[in-house]
Amino acid sequence: MRLCLSCHQAFDAASHAIPCPACGGKVAYEQGVPCYAPALAHESPGFRSEHFAKLAALEGKNFWFRARNELIVQVLRKYFPNAQNMLEIGCGTGYVLRGITRALPDLQASGSEIFLEGLGFASRRLPTADLFQMDAREIPYDNEFDVIGAFDVIEHIEEDERVLREIRRALKPRGGVAITVPQHPWLWSKQDENACHVRRYRCSDLHGKLKAAGLSIVFSSSFVSLLLPLLAVSRMRKRNASRAREINTELNPGALVNNILYHVLRLELFLIRVGIRFPLGGTRLVVAMRSS
Repeated sequence: MRLCLSCHQAFDAASHAIPCPACGGKVAYEQGVPCYAPALAHESPGFRSEHFAKLAALEGKNFWFRARNELIVQVLRKYFPNAQNMLEIGCGTGYVLRGITRALPDLQASGSEIFLEGLGFASRRLPTADLFQMDAREIPYDNEFDVIGAFDVIEHIEEDERVLREIRRALKPRGGVAITVPQHPWLWSKQDENACHVRRYRCSDLHGKLKAAGLSIVFSSSFVSLLLPLLAVSRMRKRNASRAREINTELNPGALVNNILYHVLRLELFLIRVGIRFPLGGTRLVVAMRSS
């Protein structure tokens, strides 16, 4: 069900262009993209739109992005085998959603992003997906999706608890959410500031916020655990640096190092798949379900 953000009436709508039957409200369009929060489409706290071009060039090669995609697909297959549709919140350049649709071609994919610039990249990667601009604090759907994904998104948003409540409302009964976040406040560095993070999470804090939003946790594990000592040393060095490195430097180690790190994370993927759950790691992945 679509939710009118003006009068909060839920209604069936096969297209973003269909106006609200209760108040007549219409979705704005810009550059051919439906915009549910047009005032934030070009400038918003939480991210720098100039990073999209750098990310688009780096994601497909970088060890962490590649391994994280494989982990996301792994848990989607296990916990949502019968899902028919999915919304990715903060889809950015479309790299994650493209990986999901390639692995799960029968899944009806939607992607949202607050910045129109990101959706420009995503539309080239996902020509058949339903892409739209929105603010995650006001999701224009109610009881609509089998799965919602938010992959390294909510740490950019001050009102993360509000976002989690919105996610629950937009899920179908017995639907679920898959979330990744940066973990451990003690890892905070200038790189987090450069990435416009509001926080790094403690596991207990994230679990508590998900439960408070009415979501039941069915899976939780750290990731980037075997590499945690290396990450900690790197973050300590950046904490004392006079300025953060550019994002493309951070995510683009040399080819040999990148390949080694990727295979370390592939080992983590195998260990998680056979049932090991890591208590510590640079990233945490949680799957939680709406029970009713």
